[in-house]
Parts: sequence; structure tokens; C-alpha cells
Amino acid sequence: QVQLVESGGGLVQAGDSLRLSCAASGRAFRIYTMGWFRQAPGKVGEFVATISASGHDIKYADSVKGRFTISRDNAKNTAYLHMNSLRSKDTAVYDCAAGRRLMGVADGQYDIWGQGTQVTVSS
Repeated sequence: QVQLVESGGGLVQAGDSLRLSCAASGRAFRIYTMGWFRQAPGKVGEFVATISASGHDIKYADSVKGRFTISRDNAKNTAYLHMNSLRSKDTAVYDCAAGRRLMGVADGQYDIWGQGTQVTVSS
């Protein structure tokens, strides 16, 4: 079983960049599809990005396409979300997840979740 711990959130200004990390325990990390989701205050959870176990297949939500980059380093048991050109509407708790489904965009398609990390973008 894999456990996930996110880090890298914080308070930034609009237009800034930030990189979130998702550190996983165990060697099983490399067989999982990884995804990032976010939930803004008063809103339901929203898909952000997903990356296949190999790192070769990637999908983004339209709202972040061209600004965010998902990546992973299986040797380090870590997934990343690089966020550029941040906007105030990107403010949310960001959570990484691991699943056995390929390229899932729904939270129900993931089995393991981290604790979340807060990203606040000030305008």
C-alpha cells in the first residue's frame, strides 16, 4: 500500500509560480497512475491533471492547460505539479491521488489520497 504526503503550498501573488510535491511511500508508487485535484472554498473537488505510471501519458483540465505541468520521478517516489501564471481562482486545497485506472479524471477512480496542501493566490 502507498501513502502520500503533499508539500509546497503557500501564499503567492497573481502571476507567480509554485511547485507542489507529492511524496509516496513504498516501491509500489511506480505502478500507479497519479492525479492532482483541487477544492476551492465552498466548491466541489475539481480534476487538475493526471499522469500515467510510466509518465508518458498526461491529461490536464482546460482551466490549467498551458499553465500547469504534471510530472513524476519514480526513482524518488514523487509526483509534482508545476504551476505557472497563477490566478486568484487557482486558490484551493490541492491534493494528490494514486489509482490503478489509466488517466482517470474523476476522484472515484483513485484509491489513495494525500492530506492536501493549501495554495492561496492573492491579486
